[in-house]
Amino acid sequence: MSFALGLTGNIGMGKSTTAGLFADAGCAIWDADAAVHRLYESGGAAVRPIGAVFPEATAAGFVDRSVLKSMILNDKSVLNKIESIVHPLVHADRQAFRKAATADILVFDIPLLFETGSADEMDAVACVHVDPATQRARVLDRGTMSAEQFEQILAKQMPIDQKLAQSDYRIETDTHEHARRQVAAVLDDIERRMEHA
Repeated sequence: MSFALGLTGNIGMGKSTTAGLFADAGCAIWDADAAVHRLYESGGAAVRPIGAVFPEATAAGFVDRSVLKSMILNDKSVLNKIESIVHPLVHADRQAFRKAATADILVFDIPLLFETGSADEMDAVACVHVDPATQRARVLDRGTMSAEQFEQILAKQMPIDQKLAQSDYRIETDTHEHARRQVAAVLDDIERRMEHA
């Protein structure tokens, strides 16, 4: 039986880098954002149901994220409709991964782990964090969003201190080496827990 570790944190906190460190250590990784991309691509399971409600978002045969973004900005109710379609599909994808995975430790990289109730499916939760100035700089340095878009995303996410309070492990991502050492310590602890289970 595999151990399910939820990995979460807010935008720009170093979640993807930390997931990579877990992968380097031999863990199997399931990435919620990558699952959504698969669901949105041509032939993906979300294309038809989203197209039935928002045909303009699937006119090219896939779910156009930029069209969805502008629709959400213009009408806040669009997000709830999209989530009601996508969340069950993401859940099914996660369950399929869990059944097929053979690694001892499975890491579920889920930005909205607590917000979606997915933490209940995990054996433990690790939350990445970094100071707000570093977080903001990381996101804006990517050049993929404005400061306003960053603030909008942040407003939708549970405050990081609440996520940290609900987590079994806290991984500070101030430097790559510091994060790597903390990942190793988390894995040592999980292995001990598995031995005594």
